[in-house]
Formats: sequence, C-alpha cells, structure tokens
Amino acid sequence: MPSVTTFLLLIGAYLLGSIPFGIVLTRLGGAGDLRQIGSGNIGATNVLRTGRKGLAAATLLLDGGKGAAAVLIAQMVQPDMALWAGAAAFIGHLYPVWLKFDGGKGVATMLGISLAAWWPAGVAFAVVWLAMLALTRRSSVGGLSGAVAAPIAAAAGGQPDAVLVMLGMALFVVWKHRGNITRLLDGTEPRVGER
Repeated sequence: MPSVTTFLLLIGAYLLGSIPFGIVLTRLGGAGDLRQIGSGNIGATNVLRTGRKGLAAATLLLDGGKGAAAVLIAQMVQPDMALWAGAAAFIGHLYPVWLKFDGGKGVATMLGISLAAWWPAGVAFAVVWLAMLALTRRSSVGGLSGAVAAPIAAAAGGQPDAVLVMLGMALFVVWKHRGNITRLLDGTEPRVGER
C-alpha cells in the first residue's frame, strides 16, 4: 500500500504540473486570455502567437522547469518515485484541475522531466525537437519527434524504468497532438510564427 509520503509526493507533483504558466504570464504581461488567442492552447507555441517572444520563452522554461522540479524534489524525498512524480506533473500539465482538466500538450514539461530523470534522454529529446523544428518550421513536428526520441534514447541506454514512463508520456503527447497530426496530413498545419 502506498505510504502517506508517496501519496503527498504524487499529489504535490500533480498540482505543480497543473500551474498554467502560459495563462499566468500572458495575463500578467497584458496579452489577454491565452485560451482566446490562436489555437487556444496554453503552451509556449501559442504564447508566441501573441507576439511576445519573451513571454513564450518564459513559458517554455517554466513548463519544462515544473516537470524537472517534480523529479528533483522526489529524488530528494523518495528516489524510487522520481519518475512517477514526473509523470504526475506531466498529467497535471495535460489535465490541470484549475482549468477544468483542459491543459497543454506536454512537450516542454516532458522535456524537463526527461532531462531531470535521465539527462541523455532529455538531450536526445531536445536535439531531435530543435532539428525537426528547424527543418519543418512546424512546432508540432518538432515536439512529436522529440517526445518519441526520449524513450528510444532511454531504451538504447538501458534504462527500463525510464523507457516505461517516457513511452507513456510520448503516447499522451501524440494523443494531445491528434488535431495537429490531422492538419499535417492534409497540409494545413501552420508554421511557427503563422496564426
């Protein structure tokens, strides 16, 4: 049976992951309600559509940071739960209680978790993400490719626990991008900077 510490750790990680930094920053920055802009998504790509590059960069860092923080805190408190705390933060980002469980797509948060849990997988994620973004200028292609690269890197590095959690997260990322995938297939997916 899970201990009280485990329960509190996972709930705390979920609540941390639930913080919608994109919405908070755009409101504080006077850019309005992010859910009424562009795609309506709460992530950095949609923040970029406000024309505020600094807010978009801050959203990217904070969304990644909250995933990394969940893992690092768990490593100090209960190391065997670090990956699962990261997963709880990831679910918090995708399905935040504060936004009626309608959250982001998880790319930046998964990157932060991957870097903190087993950094080579995080590096593989980042390199593939940036390479595919540069090649296609489509954020969704970069994010999807990076998310898939992380569990592959973990498998290549002999990290079975990381493979399990990262594969689960990658599948969620694909699911949350299903609309993007449809638009990619029919050629209507916008490039970065397009509305």
